[in-house]
Amino acid sequence: MTDTAQAEDNGPDRPAPSGSRRDERRTVRLANRIGAFAQAHGGKAQGQIAYLGQRGVRLVLVAEDGTWGDQVAPSRAMAEQAAERAGVTLHDTLDGELAGRMRTGPYEWSRMAGIQLGGGTAGN
Repeated sequence: MTDTAQAEDNGPDRPAPSGSRRDERRTVRLANRIGAFAQAHGGKAQGQIAYLGQRGVRLVLVAEDGTWGDQVAPSRAMAEQAAERAGVTLHDTLDGELAGRMRTGPYEWSRMAGIQLGGGTAGN
């Protein structure tokens, strides 16, 4: 049962459980961050959700201009709701057209090279 359904089961005179309000606020904040990313990079974004384990899920976002980023959410349901609120189209996998749109910059290349060559990250 989703938080929305739980809130409806409480009846009109009883408030939703505090966890539901907290989850709703987290979902709204996540949707706002997703929307801000999309607006900063062409207005729209597409994404894919990957399971991270106990930490939750990772929502990889690819904007119209090829810039990509990610957000972590505690559950797939929250990531899906936030993406829907932000107008992000979700894909089942991060391959094909979606992966082809990702633009990799100097930062990503230097990080990949450092990892491959045994180099550390800043501060190591």
